[in-house]
Amino acid sequence: MKRTRSLLIAVVLALWGSACSQQADEIRIGEYGSLTGGTATFGTSTHEGVLLALTEINAGGGLLGKRVTVITEDDQSKPEEAVTAVLKLIKQNQVVAVVGEVASSRSLAAAPVCQANKIPMLSPSSTNPKVTQVGDYIFRACFIDPFQGSTMAKFAINTLKVRRLAILTDTKNDYSVGLTQFFRDTVKSLGGEIVAEESYGEGDIEFKAQLTAIKAVNPEAIYVPGYYTECALIARQARELGLTATLLGGDGWDSPKTAEIGGKAVDGTYFTNHYSADEQRPEVQKFIADYRAAYGGKVPDAMAVLGYDAMRMLAAAIARAGSSDGPAIRAALAATKDFPGVSGRITIDGERNARKAIVVLKIDNGEFRFVESIAP
Repeated sequence: MKRTRSLLIAVVLALWGSACSQQADEIRIGEYGSLTGGTATFGTSTHEGVLLALTEINAGGGLLGKRVTVITEDDQSKPEEAVTAVLKLIKQNQVVAVVGEVASSRSLAAAPVCQANKIPMLSPSSTNPKVTQVGDYIFRACFIDPFQGSTMAKFAINTLKVRRLAILTDTKNDYSVGLTQFFRDTVKSLGGEIVAEESYGEGDIEFKAQLTAIKAVNPEAIYVPGYYTECALIARQARELGLTATLLGGDGWDSPKTAEIGGKAVDGTYFTNHYSADEQRPEVQKFIADYRAAYGGKVPDAMAVLGYDAMRMLAAAIARAGSSDGPAIRAALAATKDFPGVSGRITIDGERNARKAIVVLKIDNGEFRFVESIAP
């Protein structure tokens, strides 16, 4: 028994020594995301963007004279798994910073773990304001819901000239609930009327009861601030019921699955997003060319762009900090100003949110077309 225990301790020490040796000549960054589950395209696209940035960083000599490694954990699109993933990254893999998550609910679940361990967390695309309110080690590379929700409300009232609107909210997601609040408030402040509000939950597949109630009050537009699978199904069922109101959404619509599932039902709909492939800025066109070369010709969505931007922002912060210590990286991230991202120039404000422009896209024959860009 004694001999077995001694052998076990020796093995543990050998593994610990190996881990320390790796840590000495590399910088480990953690990534957690939905590589499987209900929003798998979000996590997959983000991961591809992160890896593209990682390749560029190491090709340029790494950071602080060390090679950069990204360790990725799949949270299966579940908040509880996000907590487990981040705990593993910090305690077992000893990462110095974390990139993730896309969904606000999963970022909110895991952010307290990063905050408690003083490990900077940079969410590529969680837009709910509560995410960065968790603590001073939590950042994001995207705009927030007050800007996104109010922008779509202004677009509906001022550009589409509609006055009677309905809202269909995913009450299981903080992201959807937050967008609804800011959209509703802005519509009312501009003289519009919310004639109906209905709800559903992520994972639902049947929406005709809610849509029938909405049809009864004849809105001119319906705001559906959810994720792509449910939103595409809602569009199909709305058209099947004869609802002709214009459908509006947020960045949760940005997936090839929206057009794949929704088909013709999503043509003529609008949603807010972080970038458009139609933009001719050199940063955008170079990223698209590199991404297509790396991933078999695939056109990147906004999650890929934000994963790429977040990884590069974090690398730039580590380089400016001159250290891989959590407090030093945190201070450098907080000082980010005019970072040249593919999704636009990014400045981190006093609440650790990114100030940047937003775009409105229209789905036309399954393609996402640029409509307009709006500065904060």
